[in-house]
Amino acid sequence: MTTPQEFPPTLREVMLRGRWIAVLCACLVVAGVFAFLGQWQLERAIDTDPVPTGVTEEVRPLTDVVGPGEYLPEPYVGQRVETEGTWVPGDFLVVSSRFNDGDEGYWVTGQLRVADRTSIAVALGWAPDRESADAAAADLEADAAGTSAEIAGRVISDEGTTLPPSDDPFAMNRMSPAMLLGQWHDVEQLSVYRPYLASVEAPDGLVDIASPAPDELATVNWLNIFYALEWAVFAGFAFYIWYRLAKDRWQLEVEEFEERAASAAD
Repeated sequence: MTTPQEFPPTLREVMLRGRWIAVLCACLVVAGVFAFLGQWQLERAIDTDPVPTGVTEEVRPLTDVVGPGEYLPEPYVGQRVETEGTWVPGDFLVVSSRFNDGDEGYWVTGQLRVADRTSIAVALGWAPDRESADAAAADLEADAAGTSAEIAGRVISDEGTTLPPSDDPFAMNRMSPAMLLGQWHDVEQLSVYRPYLASVEAPDGLVDIASPAPDELATVNWLNIFYALEWAVFAGFAFYIWYRLAKDRWQLEVEEFEERAASAAD
């Protein structure tokens, strides 16, 4: 009686075994999770309700755009607003490293009390040198402190804080209401706006701050699209791992079969 000839298993036979079908099911679950995450990123990559063109150029009341202590929503960065209040005496301060049409200089700022125990930092105007800025701040202190004012300008996010120079602990080179608050007067239980207001019209002795309309926000977030593609690659990689593991097992069984066949022939 002739012994049936044996053949090594095929890759398809290995893949159809219960063990590898179970591994495939696990990979399907993982790939499904990755696909969901990719879709989630893609949905957030495209703004289906973009801000209308030119919306930042419509002058709106400050309180309609942002409230005290709130972060400025992205669609309203650079929004033109108007407000009124009273200048607080002693708080016309100078901020350095301010650029106006490419020229470096200084801003003169003030604390505008817009409501009871509520203030906003205002950048009033630009000066080319420190002497001019200090002189303008002194004039404002003499003429404007304690008087009411109506201000129109752009509301801009806080630039953050930085350590002052060691030789001048009161120097400021960023427009930060948090830093200004540390030098303001009458701040007990005071509510402060996180963003600041850049006035469009400077007082005498200062130059108008160059504050063009902000760039229109893109309706497509390419970073989110990149993340969505990454998740798609991860989903495909899950299937590749299954294929690679099954193929490695198949190659191992083929090698073992060939070794047994060679031993039998000897």
